[in-house]
Amino acid sequence: MRYFGVDTTKVLRQGKRVGVYYVEKGQSQRPSKVIYDRAYSAISMAKASDFDWEAIFEGCKWFHFTGITPALSDELAQACMDAVKCAKAKDITVSCDLNYRKNLWSTEKALATMSALVPYVDVCIANEEDAEKVLGIKASGTDVDSGKLSYEGYQDVARKISERYGCKKVAITLRSSISANDNKWSGMLYDGKAFYRSKEYDIHIWDRVGGGDSFGAGLIYSMIHEMNPQDTIEFAIAASCLKHTIQGDFNRVTLDEVRSLMGGNASGRVQR
Repeated sequence: MRYFGVDTTKVLRQGKRVGVYYVEKGQSQRPSKVIYDRAYSAISMAKASDFDWEAIFEGCKWFHFTGITPALSDELAQACMDAVKCAKAKDITVSCDLNYRKNLWSTEKALATMSALVPYVDVCIANEEDAEKVLGIKASGTDVDSGKLSYEGYQDVARKISERYGCKKVAITLRSSISANDNKWSGMLYDGKAFYRSKEYDIHIWDRVGGGDSFGAGLIYSMIHEMNPQDTIEFAIAASCLKHTIQGDFNRVTLDEVRSLMGGNASGRVQR
């Protein structure tokens, strides 16, 4: 993490092991599969009282969490609640990627927990299934398994999230899966007034793990740098698109590469 410029001075070090997950990469019509080995990991054993949010948020402007953390334990769900309440009291922007994981909790538990957290969220991020699985808000005219997505249906989803929970902005990634290797990839952003849709990319996937995180990171980066809404969603989806071509969790592309793709340079021709 330090290698990539992440400040680790406030990382809490305790416990005996770090959680692990294993990915069997899919090909063609065989989907990728994930196996979690998180039992007794340091984070899953952490207590809500372990985190001094007042100290952690000193000098902080933005707090981001995902639906994976509260899914790991009731203590971590409480830790997330403590965090978002402290962040709001300090006028810190809060973003959340709903990130539903069926192997970690049920839709019922996710709805009960996340419905209490999302009202503290300024920027809500979801994929084409998260809103239904986590918040019970389904896009009409959509069948994710068959690859049928309705943009108008997701406009309604974004509007309902904003109205029901008070989120200032809602961003949704839209993935039409042709096969495990080939997807259509785009995104949309709702700012409470208007909808903004990115261009759609045909992507041939090398490694899709981290694609959603790269979208979230691109979204946060562009908002911190006060890009206009259209450029914000274009930057986020372009960064995520490029991540699909890179092995491993980290998006090792440069700003220039993201901006180049945003500008229409999508041919993949050799650059000399």
